[in-house]
Amino acid sequence: MSDTRAPLDLLYSGTEEELRSAVRSLLADRCTPDRVLARAETGRPHDPDLWRTLSADIGAAGLLVPEKLGGAGASHREAAVVLEELGRAVAPVPYLTSSVLATEILLGCDTPEASELLRELAAGRSVCVPALPLTQAPGAPLPRPPRDTGGGALTGTVTSVADAVAADVLLVLADTGLHAVPAARAVLAGAVPLDLTRPLATVTLDAAPGTRLADPATARAAVAGALLSGAGLLASEQLGLAEWCLTETVAHVRGRHQFNRPIGSFQALKHRLARLWLDVASARAAARAAADALATASPDAPLTVAVAQAYCSGVAVRAAEECVQLHGGIGMTWEHPAHLYLKRAKADSLALGTAGHHRGLVADFAELPAP
Repeated sequence: MSDTRAPLDLLYSGTEEELRSAVRSLLADRCTPDRVLARAETGRPHDPDLWRTLSADIGAAGLLVPEKLGGAGASHREAAVVLEELGRAVAPVPYLTSSVLATEILLGCDTPEASELLRELAAGRSVCVPALPLTQAPGAPLPRPPRDTGGGALTGTVTSVADAVAADVLLVLADTGLHAVPAARAVLAGAVPLDLTRPLATVTLDAAPGTRLADPATARAAVAGALLSGAGLLASEQLGLAEWCLTETVAHVRGRHQFNRPIGSFQALKHRLARLWLDVASARAAARAAADALATASPDAPLTVAVAQAYCSGVAVRAAEECVQLHGGIGMTWEHPAHLYLKRAKADSLALGTAGHHRGLVADFAELPAP
């Protein structure tokens, strides 16, 4: 029997490059490392003006939303390009949580209430965040859900919810299905995250009113699909982060002199950076493969996503560690942005499943026995 699946396409299209140029130009102008660090120090890292421009003016928030609901009707490939640039700038915006995870959950509901929320998200008028732990991995058991105490009033607690402080609406997976809860009706207790650019909070619901969007079976299927897409596109954020670290480190070792010569001319550093370049190039292939598999709804998407996360997670951390170390003393200071990238890389290595979890999924898909 012949294989009719479309061939894997790892190249960027002209449209994707134009989107990249627009997002990179915006971030270079309004999301420089010094601005990110300054906002992080205030305890309010999200930049509403930046988010409004990115989501509404550029239209990035509606890339995964169908045109009939006011979105761009694009694919995961375009969303992956946006996440690459956001990772390159460690941008403090709720794109992964709202424009990817929440959007995918709502698309899986297919109800009038979910469609109305999608219109708001696509227009950039609302931020919607899933009330799930950031560490929730595809293929892992879901946490104990909040309870519906009657009439859609939800009671329960969810920990480590990313970007909840920026949300207008929380998507809560309760025992009776998926509910949309106004964020103002929840009690948010901020946690101290490793990554200051992606704040975490404990969400407590005490008879909070919600609008039911889907029954339990549909809701769980929608959440499972969203976690898969989120993990696959997170690899692109990790790729962008690693590319920034490599580029900045190479520029530094070219300009930093010791013994009257650039330190980048030392053979040991050349070898370290050459290995890192190969790692980043391989990470690009893995991340692009995951984005393409999601965009084409490939039956191999779960395996491709697991491979991408298992690999890109470690590459991002190694790239950030090398960036800090090879910058020397300045790389250890608070003023230099290297620590922002290291913290984002470390936090991303736990988000939506650790590399070890995804390696376990790869083994399961390949029917390899556990050690």
